[in-house]
Amino acid sequence: MTRDEFISIVAPIAVELRLEGSPVYPSVRIAQSVLETGGKIQPWNNLVGLKVGSGTPNPYWDGSYVDYSTWEVVDGGRNVNVRANFRAYNSIEDGYRDQDLFLTMNRRYIPVQQAQNPQAQAAAFESSGYATDPQYAEKLISIMNQYNLFRFDREVEAVLEQLRAQIEQLQQQQAQLTEQLRQLNAALTVEGIPDWAQEAVQAAVNKGVLNTPEGGSYDFYRMITILHRLGLFS
Repeated sequence: MTRDEFISIVAPIAVELRLEGSPVYPSVRIAQSVLETGGKIQPWNNLVGLKVGSGTPNPYWDGSYVDYSTWEVVDGGRNVNVRANFRAYNSIEDGYRDQDLFLTMNRRYIPVQQAQNPQAQAAAFESSGYATDPQYAEKLISIMNQYNLFRFDREVEAVLEQLRAQIEQLQQQQAQLTEQLRQLNAALTVEGIPDWAQEAVQAAVNKGVLNTPEGGSYDFYRMITILHRLGLFS
């Protein structure tokens, strides 16, 4: 699988989740997936290097895991090979959603959630301790630049801008309809009781069906008149 093929698979998922409210920029998520996997999609669909840790099963992770060899930076800069238990998922999307859940449930990653741009978010992943590599942010940003991954952030912003414009248009239409309804109600409301409805209204008042109205719509007086003609106020 080429790097472009890898990106073409994961990018639509990253964009979709961002549109749904994921805190992770698509450019960062794709770069992280490339960095954590070397651009390969393993059968266990964990593209973000999320370990089992103390986590418990949730809607996106059923508790499955794989024992896998990796490396960590220890003792201030020494690389060592280790084996660790990594979460296994039924799909790439489940892995991404589990990462979102993981980030939002751990206060240490608040800077990741609050990052105002992809570069700041990459730095926040490193400073929050997501990985032991002291060059983690630098590598993420390098990948983002190399493959122009920021275009997916712009894609999201374009869709959101279009949605905001549609919402504004709908709000304007709602305001116009509300005003039209107000004007219609005003046009239908009459002052006092029409002459042709006087007898019916008085009959309804005498019957105790209603108090003497101070005003109402034409439809209201028509209904009272019809009921009177049907003999309901006799």
